[in-house]
Amino acid sequence: MGLKYLPLKLKVFRLKRFLLGRGGRGVKRKHVMMPAKKPSWMMPVTHGYYVVEHHQGSEKDVLNFDSVVVQREQMDHNELWYFGIFDAVVGDCVTKFMQSNFFNKKLQESHIRRKSKETLKRAYLGARAKIREEYESDERSRMGAGSCVMVINGEKLVIANMGDYRTVVCRDGIAHHYTSSGRHHQHSSKTHWSRRLFPGKSHSRGSELVVKGERIDSDTEFLILASNGIWEVMQNQEAVNLISHIEDPQEAAECLAKEAMNRMSRSNISCLIIRFE
Repeated sequence: MGLKYLPLKLKVFRLKRFLLGRGGRGVKRKHVMMPAKKPSWMMPVTHGYYVVEHHQGSEKDVLNFDSVVVQREQMDHNELWYFGIFDAVVGDCVTKFMQSNFFNKKLQESHIRRKSKETLKRAYLGARAKIREEYESDERSRMGAGSCVMVINGEKLVIANMGDYRTVVCRDGIAHHYTSSGRHHQHSSKTHWSRRLFPGKSHSRGSELVVKGERIDSDTEFLILASNGIWEVMQNQEAVNLISHIEDPQEAAECLAKEAMNRMSRSNISCLIIRFE
């Protein structure tokens, strides 16, 4: 089976730049000049992505293409980034739900943090129900995987994973990934080799949905969002170690994807790297 590089399907909604007026000017209080606080959403968030598809030219293969979503929104003085990697049957469902039920609502700051986690969970559950209803007698009913992250004001992460697609957080050089039970999760090398030999065999928890909130602190270096084509051939810490020295997230994403190819991964290879500076 040959590998073919494909142009990325990138969806960007209302990408805008906003600057606050009077930035850098002091506020006089009790004769003490206090510097204006730099808005947290102005802290740089950079990202890069790379997608490789297994392609034989058939209509069936076209339906298996992954999608990558990058969206930036600004609500009042709040910045929200929405990143995602999804298989062919989940992406549109989740993203359209988020657009209608979260971004278009123009929520107040007090509601953003609570609603983000709740809405992501509803989006995934809705997508999973739709898949089961529409593809009940089709092999695509076994699909339904995606990993997405919301970055709120450069301070908080809301992470949602379903199926074999996963988000790994690198904190001070250590890979962190949590299952629904809250425990760290790693695949053994034995699992990797069995997946290479039998690519249709799944060792995951199927359509398990995990939605977690995380703080972004000084130890938070970068995030890896990736499809099962990455995780079936390398462990979380392996992936982190491979790209931790690469500051350019685009270069890091390409490095990770190509390493998965070199290890003979036979599933869709998609990855998105998010760095905090």
